[in-house]
Amino acid sequence: MSKNSDALNAAVTAWNAGDLDGYLTLYDESIRLHGYAPAPLDKAGVRAYYQMIHNALTAVGAASPALRLEDVIEQGDRIAARFMLTGEHRGPFMDVPSTGRSIALPGITIMHFRDGRVTERWATADMLGLLAQIGAWSPSAG
Repeated sequence: MSKNSDALNAAVTAWNAGDLDGYLTLYDESIRLHGYAPAPLDKAGVRAYYQMIHNALTAVGAASPALRLEDVIEQGDRIAARFMLTGEHRGPFMDVPSTGRSIALPGITIMHFRDGRVTERWATADMLGLLAQIGAWSPSAG
C-alpha cells in the first residue's frame, strides 16, 4: 500500500466510526472538491457538506452513514474509486424533512494527492436516485 491509499483507508475508517474530524484530515487545506456544488468546495465547504450528509443520513444506532470503497485504482498521485454510502434519512436533506427511509448512494471519485492529503477531488454521485429514495422525486412525476 502507498501513503495515499493508507490515508484514504484511514479516512474511511474514521468516517465509519462517526469521526468526521478524522475523516476530514484526508483533505489538504488547499482542497478543491468538484461535483457537489456549482463551484469547487474549499476546506470549509467540504466540512459543511459532509456535516450535512452526516446529520441527514445517520442510521439509528450507527455512528454515521456507512462508506464502502469498491474498485479502487491507484496510479501515481491519483486514486479513483467507486463508492457506496448507506444510511437512513434521519435529518433534513436538500430541504426534504426526515423520512426514516434507508438509502444507498453510489458514486465515483478521483482524488489527487500531495504528501498523503487530497488537494483536488472530482466526484459524482447519484443524487437524483437519492432524492427518489427519500420520496422527494418520482420518475413517474415527469
